[in-house]
Amino acid sequence: MRKIAAVFVLTCMSTCLVLAQHQITSKGKILMIAANPSVSETTGWPIGFWAAELTHPYWEFTQAGYSIDIASPAGGKLQFDGYSDPEDPSGYSASDLLSMGWKYSPKYMELINNSTPLSQVKADQYDAIFLVGGQSPMYTFRGNKELIDFVVKYYQGGKPTAVVCHATCILLEAKLPNGKFLVSGKRWTGFANSEEEFADKFVGKKIQPFWIEDKARKMGNTTFVVKPAFTPFAIEDGNLITGQQQNSGGEAARLVIKSLEHKRK
Repeated sequence: MRKIAAVFVLTCMSTCLVLAQHQITSKGKILMIAANPSVSETTGWPIGFWAAELTHPYWEFTQAGYSIDIASPAGGKLQFDGYSDPEDPSGYSASDLLSMGWKYSPKYMELINNSTPLSQVKADQYDAIFLVGGQSPMYTFRGNKELIDFVVKYYQGGKPTAVVCHATCILLEAKLPNGKFLVSGKRWTGFANSEEEFADKFVGKKIQPFWIEDKARKMGNTTFVVKPAFTPFAIEDGNLITGQQQNSGGEAARLVIKSLEHKRK
């Protein structure tokens, strides 16, 4: 039944995207950056990016008439976090039919099987960037100077800079040339303590090496805001856009689109 549903969703996706391509000239390009595969130091699990945090924003962007490129710090093949896979035995993301449709499409899987290395990306070609969360960013985004420098420089250009879920870990250390944190004086969000507690209880062990909300609340001159666990929620403050968790990717994408449309006008 799941495969039948996947085929149905895939057919709908393909039809809608073809219609969008015929009806709308591309309004611009958006770069989505996802984490490379890694291994969790706390659980020992293979980890990657959260499927819905890529597939749902991708859908929003393409439906709005934007073309998308997918990059990663090291480039190459990417993988879904296990619990974000709609066919994972846990059933955690079984209702995510959009990601299911993506999984059964050779065309879309090719996009994450051959991601562009960040070192080969020309930032000035893109109208916005969108960093995808998941479990791997807590290891492969955090402390990644190349990625952080890329994001800071892009943000300084005044274009929409979106970061969701655990990808917001980079905002704990991203600093502007004047030495101030990028989030100084800003309202932003990321994966909440309440959601970490739920996840740990669901799997029966500690998952993350640290909790973003804990560290964010110890930072000075910044306001970290969260809604009840797993509520779709995103914040726009200037050209920084942040989303709370996997249910917020679409919300963050729509804020990016709104910002771009405002600039077009």
